[in-house]
Amino acid sequence: MTDIKPTGLPGVLKTLGSMTAIRDTYLVEQSLLRTLGPILGVLETSLYRVDDRGAILRFLHHRRSSVMTEDGVHRVVERIEEVTNDRDIPKEIHDLLENVRMLDRPCSRKMGEELVICYPLRGGQVLRGYFVFRRDREVTPVEEAIISGILEVFSNYYALLDTSQRDQLTGLFNRYSLEVNLDRLWNLLLLRMRETVIDHDEHRRHTPHTYWLGVLDVDHFKTINDKHGHVIGDEVLIMVARLLEKSFRQSDLLYRFGGEEFVAIIAADDLEAATHAFERARDSIERFSFPQVGHITISGGFSGADYNVLPQEVINRADSALYAAKDAGRNCICHYDTLVRQGVLKEIESGSIDLF
Repeated sequence: MTDIKPTGLPGVLKTLGSMTAIRDTYLVEQSLLRTLGPILGVLETSLYRVDDRGAILRFLHHRRSSVMTEDGVHRVVERIEEVTNDRDIPKEIHDLLENVRMLDRPCSRKMGEELVICYPLRGGQVLRGYFVFRRDREVTPVEEAIISGILEVFSNYYALLDTSQRDQLTGLFNRYSLEVNLDRLWNLLLLRMRETVIDHDEHRRHTPHTYWLGVLDVDHFKTINDKHGHVIGDEVLIMVARLLEKSFRQSDLLYRFGGEEFVAIIAADDLEAATHAFERARDSIERFSFPQVGHITISGGFSGADYNVLPQEVINRADSALYAAKDAGRNCICHYDTLVRQGVLKEIESGSIDLF
């Protein structure tokens, strides 16, 4: 649809200036959609993010609509939705994205009376996602140049912001990234849990309906540093990060929380599946022989990511379960609610962590 007049060049430069003033990667993605929609004169734009294997991790959909107020004035209303489950993406869109990936260039496809047009988003030489929109005609050479230029500015700026949210040693997301994105993640968890409840009522189950937050810590890490030096200690942390990445799924989130401590947010059907996932990570560390150090272990605690509980409170619960794992002899993973039922931990009051 082309109900809104395209934005001119001065407007493009202004919106680019606004976009590069943002310091949050999620808001920069929103800004890109808000920028390109008016430029192209379209009401809907989408941004798809993919992992290193090209699988869709999530996508943003930006919709603009014109409404009339009570005093007879037309006003443009904007709405942005974030989706982390790709099952609702039409097959035609999947096929279009695959064409773009294989050809490494923009492609279009006829859908009804409109064209669906897709541009690749790159980070360096790596495909990081797609920008998609619909309208009734092909892109002109002038529009092509503008779109390509804006996407290049966006990708370069996004990469800079992404670097600021990465741990320089391990490459994982850092504590700052977790803190600035935690509320948004919790909102997404609520949406996913609601989606799965509907699926369950309809006897369909496409995605895990439960999420879990775990805090993992390298056992006796100070001893490793004291005995082998900080260079070897850093190498241990890098390898632990790689092993944890391999143990968890691509869609799970992994952070270096600080020092030798890591935080993982994972999806699992139930407590048994979550326990298995965290145990798999623990076992991968225990089995690995680290150069010059030999075998080391990790301890961990985890808790269900209940939307009704503040995210920082869930971190506190997982952290208290981690300390219980340390007290139990290390090299084990403990579940917070199980420890509470067993009487090992007291129920945590808001803002406190108490052990028996």
